[in-house]
Amino acid sequence: MTTVYDFDATSLDGRQVHLRDYAGKALLIVNTASKCGFTPQYQGLEDLYRRYRDRGLVVLGFPCNQFGEQEPGSAEEIGAFCQKNYGVSFPMFAKIEVNGADAHRLYRWLKDAAPGLLGSKRIKWNFTKFLLDRSGTVKARYAPATKPEKLASDIEALL
Repeated sequence: MTTVYDFDATSLDGRQVHLRDYAGKALLIVNTASKCGFTPQYQGLEDLYRRYRDRGLVVLGFPCNQFGEQEPGSAEEIGAFCQKNYGVSFPMFAKIEVNGADAHRLYRWLKDAAPGLLGSKRIKWNFTKFLLDRSGTVKARYAPATKPEKLASDIEALL
Protein backbone atom coordinates (compact mmCIF):
# COMPACT_ATOMS: atom_id res chain seq x y z
CA MET A 1 0.00 0.00 0.00
CA THR A 2 1.33 3.43 -0.97
CA THR A 3 1.83 6.07 1.71
CA VAL A 4 3.17 9.60 1.61
CA TYR A 5 6.57 8.17 2.54
CA ASP A 6 6.91 6.66 -0.94
CA PHE A 7 7.35 10.12 -2.51
CA ASP A 8 10.16 12.61 -2.96
CA ALA A 9 9.95 16.34 -3.58
CA THR A 10 12.34 19.19 -4.23
CA SER A 11 12.70 21.73 -1.44
CA LEU A 12 12.46 25.45 -2.11
CA ASP A 13 16.25 25.62 -1.92
CA GLY A 14 16.66 22.86 -4.53
CA ARG A 15 17.43 19.83 -2.33
CA GLN A 16 15.80 16.48 -2.96
CA VAL A 17 13.68 15.54 0.08
CA HIS A 18 12.48 12.02 0.81
CA LEU A 19 9.12 12.33 2.49
CA ARG A 20 10.00 9.20 4.45
CA ASP A 21 12.15 11.61 6.47
CA TYR A 22 8.84 12.65 8.07
CA ALA A 23 7.88 9.10 9.06
CA GLY A 24 6.07 9.02 12.40
CA LYS A 25 4.87 12.63 12.06
CA ALA A 26 1.38 13.89 11.34
CA LEU A 27 1.49 15.98 8.16
CA LEU A 28 -0.55 18.88 6.87
CA ILE A 29 0.15 19.25 3.14
CA VAL A 30 -1.01 22.46 1.46
CA ASN A 31 -0.72 23.93 -2.04
CA THR A 32 0.11 27.59 -1.54
CA ALA A 33 0.36 30.89 -3.42
CA SER A 34 1.68 34.34 -2.53
CA LYS A 35 -0.85 36.47 -4.41
CA CYS A 36 -4.12 34.75 -3.48
CA GLY A 37 -7.04 35.91 -1.38
CA PHE A 38 -6.23 32.96 0.91
CA THR A 39 -2.54 33.91 1.26
CA PRO A 40 -3.07 35.17 4.85
CA GLN A 41 -3.62 31.50 5.73
CA TYR A 42 0.18 31.26 5.79
CA GLN A 43 -0.07 32.83 9.25
CA GLY A 44 -2.57 30.22 10.44
CA LEU A 45 -0.45 27.41 9.02
CA GLU A 46 2.64 28.79 10.76
CA ASP A 47 0.68 29.11 14.01
CA LEU A 48 -0.41 25.46 13.78
CA TYR A 49 3.15 24.38 13.03
CA ARG A 50 4.58 26.26 16.01
CA ARG A 51 1.80 25.06 18.31
CA TYR A 52 2.06 21.36 17.41
CA ARG A 53 5.53 20.69 15.97
CA ASP A 54 6.90 19.51 19.30
CA ARG A 55 4.04 17.01 19.46
CA GLY A 56 4.74 15.67 15.97
CA LEU A 57 3.03 17.86 13.34
CA VAL A 58 4.84 19.04 10.23
CA VAL A 59 3.26 21.44 7.74
CA LEU A 60 4.51 21.04 4.17
CA GLY A 61 3.91 23.90 1.72
CA PHE A 62 3.84 23.33 -2.04
CA PRO A 63 3.64 26.55 -4.06
CA CYS A 64 1.51 26.27 -7.19
CA ASN A 65 0.95 28.74 -10.03
CA GLN A 66 -1.99 26.92 -11.66
CA PHE A 67 -4.75 29.07 -10.19
CA GLY A 68 -4.92 32.56 -11.63
CA GLU A 69 -1.11 32.65 -11.86
CA GLN A 70 -1.06 33.63 -8.19
CA GLU A 71 2.41 32.20 -7.54
CA PRO A 72 4.55 33.75 -10.30
CA GLY A 73 7.75 34.18 -8.29
CA SER A 74 11.00 32.28 -8.28
CA ALA A 75 11.91 29.95 -5.44
CA GLU A 76 13.99 32.73 -3.87
CA GLU A 77 11.11 35.23 -4.14
CA ILE A 78 8.62 32.76 -2.66
CA GLY A 79 10.91 32.00 0.27
CA ALA A 80 11.61 35.67 0.96
CA PHE A 81 7.89 36.54 0.77
CA CYS A 82 6.90 33.77 3.17
CA GLN A 83 9.62 34.64 5.66
CA LYS A 84 9.16 38.41 5.54
CA ASN A 85 5.37 38.48 5.69
CA TYR A 86 4.49 35.42 7.77
CA GLY A 87 7.68 34.17 9.42
CA VAL A 88 7.19 30.78 7.77
CA SER A 89 9.47 28.21 9.34
CA PHE A 90 7.75 25.03 8.13
CA PRO A 91 9.23 23.20 5.12
CA MET A 92 8.45 24.77 1.76
CA PHE A 93 8.97 23.01 -1.54
CA ALA A 94 9.62 23.99 -5.13
CA LYS A 95 6.70 25.12 -7.23
CA ILE A 96 4.65 22.21 -8.57
CA GLU A 97 1.51 21.50 -10.53
CA VAL A 98 -1.34 19.83 -8.66
CA ASN A 99 -3.72 19.18 -11.57
CA GLY A 100 -3.36 17.98 -15.14
CA ALA A 101 -0.86 15.81 -16.96
CA ASP A 102 2.11 17.39 -15.19
CA ALA A 103 0.68 17.11 -11.67
CA HIS A 104 3.28 16.03 -9.12
CA ARG A 105 3.02 12.33 -8.23
CA LEU A 106 2.38 13.23 -4.59
CA TYR A 107 -0.68 15.26 -5.54
CA ARG A 108 -2.01 12.56 -7.83
CA TRP A 109 -1.83 10.19 -4.87
CA LEU A 110 -3.36 12.70 -2.40
CA LYS A 111 -6.32 13.36 -4.71
CA ASP A 112 -6.93 9.63 -5.18
CA ALA A 113 -6.70 9.01 -1.43
CA ALA A 114 -9.08 11.85 -0.50
CA PRO A 115 -11.39 13.03 -3.27
CA GLY A 116 -13.25 16.29 -2.77
CA LEU A 117 -16.96 16.99 -2.91
CA LEU A 118 -18.99 14.55 -4.99
CA GLY A 119 -15.85 12.50 -5.56
CA SER A 120 -14.04 15.22 -7.51
CA LYS A 121 -10.30 14.67 -7.53
CA ARG A 122 -9.35 18.02 -8.99
CA ILE A 123 -7.79 20.58 -6.66
CA LYS A 124 -10.14 23.55 -6.86
CA TRP A 125 -7.83 26.35 -5.73
CA ASN A 126 -4.81 27.36 -3.67
CA PHE A 127 -4.71 26.36 -0.01
CA THR A 128 -6.45 23.00 -0.36
CA LYS A 129 -5.25 21.06 2.69
CA PHE A 130 -4.62 17.35 3.31
CA LEU A 131 -4.16 16.01 6.84
CA LEU A 132 -2.22 12.75 7.22
CA ASP A 133 -1.73 10.59 10.28
CA ARG A 134 1.58 9.34 11.66
CA SER A 135 1.47 6.25 9.42
CA GLY A 136 1.34 8.39 6.27
CA THR A 137 -2.35 7.79 5.52
CA VAL A 138 -4.59 10.64 4.37
CA LYS A 139 -7.27 11.25 7.00
CA ALA A 140 -8.97 14.40 5.68
CA ARG A 141 -9.12 16.92 2.86
CA TYR A 142 -10.12 20.53 3.51
CA ALA A 143 -11.36 23.19 1.11
CA PRO A 144 -9.29 26.31 0.43
CA ALA A 145 -11.71 28.47 2.44
CA THR A 146 -11.25 26.31 5.57
CA LYS A 147 -9.06 28.36 7.87
CA PRO A 148 -6.09 26.51 9.38
CA GLU A 149 -7.24 27.18 12.95
CA LYS A 150 -10.39 25.13 12.22
CA LEU A 151 -8.15 22.05 11.84
CA ALA A 152 -6.82 22.15 15.42
CA SER A 153 -9.18 19.52 16.86
CA ASP A 154 -8.54 17.14 13.96
CA ILE A 155 -4.79 17.61 14.38
CA GLU A 156 -4.99 17.04 18.12
CA ALA A 157 -6.86 13.78 17.51
CA LEU A 158 -3.89 12.53 15.46
CA LEU A 159 -1.26 13.58 17.97
